[in-house]
Amino acid sequence: MSYVGKNIRKIRTVKKLSQAAFAELFGLARPSVGAYEEGRSEPKMETLIQIAHHFGLSVDLLLTKELTVNELYHFDIFQKDAAPAPAAKPAAQADQQPGVTPFVPAARLLEYIVQHHDSAFLDALPPLTFPHSLGPATRAFEIVGAEMQHQQQGLRHQDVVLCRRLDLAAPNLRVQRIYAFVTQSRLLVRRLAERISDSRLKLRADNPDYGSEEFSLDQALEIWEVKAVFTTHLRPPSTMEDRVGRLERQVEELLARLQEQDD
Repeated sequence: MSYVGKNIRKIRTVKKLSQAAFAELFGLARPSVGAYEEGRSEPKMETLIQIAHHFGLSVDLLLTKELTVNELYHFDIFQKDAAPAPAAKPAAQADQQPGVTPFVPAARLLEYIVQHHDSAFLDALPPLTFPHSLGPATRAFEIVGAEMQHQQQGLRHQDVVLCRRLDLAAPNLRVQRIYAFVTQSRLLVRRLAERISDSRLKLRADNPDYGSEEFSLDQALEIWEVKAVFTTHLRPPSTMEDRVGRLERQVEELLARLQEQDD
């Protein structure tokens, strides 16, 4: 399996290059870059060598390893573009306005990982306004995949979760609650199954096909507690709800008959 498409996309994001700008660097057509990133085709060896040389990487790395944003920043050519430390930047205006929540669509997740501490980037994200009292620092993330869905319940693909920020230095994590962990390579939305130690967690997907995994808090760039979900899917009633509904209807019918008899 080649990782060149994923690596090209991460390189573009870190270097803040559009597909068109990246294509121009190497004499490519813009649709070709899109095809590489989506895995529909791969660059010729000559193009791979040009990309690797231009960004100070090896062809072997481009092909055989999915590079993280953190690893890219260790290369000299990327260090000059590295974002300043978070403390050097003012807080995003969106994080100071109660009820206003920056929305991170799935298509912009990689950008968010790279620029999550950039106030200008956060303020440029599409804002959502929700009636809540979670405090000013909230995020809305689009769910990708069915890891947190089971028997038509839970978080579905393309649902949007509303989250409250936790203190990264001392997060107040509770077993059985759902959290969103922003790491160098992904957004991990899971239920906390167990605190193994102060720095290690056991997380599980609600979908039993995915099982559990251990997670080190050192991997987290941000931690968000999932407080609400917004979905376009109507939730079917559970078995218990269905029984209660039938019982209520039967009681209503019985009361109506008794009323008819009294009349």
